[in-house]
Amino acid sequence: MRTFAIVNQKGGSGKTTTAVNLAAALGERDQRVLLIDLDPQASASSWYGISDGGRGLLDVFVDNGNLLDVFTTTQIDGVDLIPSSAWMVGVDKALAGEVGAETILRQRLETLPAGRWDYILLDCPPALGILTINALAAAREVVVPVEAHVLALNGLAQLLQTVDVVKERLNGALQITGILPCRVDLRTRHAREVVQQLRDHFGNVVYNVYIRENVRIAECPSFALPITAYSPSSAGAEDYRALAEEVIHQEGSR
Repeated sequence: MRTFAIVNQKGGSGKTTTAVNLAAALGERDQRVLLIDLDPQASASSWYGISDGGRGLLDVFVDNGNLLDVFTTTQIDGVDLIPSSAWMVGVDKALAGEVGAETILRQRLETLPAGRWDYILLDCPPALGILTINALAAAREVVVPVEAHVLALNGLAQLLQTVDVVKERLNGALQITGILPCRVDLRTRHAREVVQQLRDHFGNVVYNVYIRENVRIAECPSFALPITAYSPSSAGAEDYRALAEEVIHQEGSR
């Protein structure tokens, strides 16, 4: 079972878009995926048709709740979801001063039955708070979606520094699996140059695939469907299927 934290503290980076659509694309490849929505905005939950996830995930963090009690199946084959809700806004306050608060999620994930899922995807909030630190402490791999805009590169160094600190202090197994350029508008020179800058600076850590700007991706949350179901032949669906293939192919090099 591979566990990914999908992280970027900058909003609009394509983080939730990647979590939702990568999960669906992996499901198409007969992989069993558990998507955990850690963002109090609950965008991933809404995208899969759940408007209110209740306080179940909050109870997992503050009352020793069981993850198996709060997951639900989705309309997408192979994809299960643990939804979030506005209740999660209170996590930082509820866990303030609690010893070991950064590793609660890791402890809960360790109780899941082995072999139940092939992939666990952790959709993190757009902030480097306690929920994101929990995801980094629990995951083995990090995916960093980055918008193809020069301003989006400014926060990348801070994020990578946070990953290094978590690796040193909480999770020695943590590694950055890939940096994913998102919202790449091939019509603009700027977007192409940003992708090249990422490749020049980070080399093979940058995925071969990038996610092109695509209006269908912007539309599909309104229909509570991932791009692979909403517009199966679109460029967005093609890109996320290619990402899923690349992620699965990484198995051979691990």
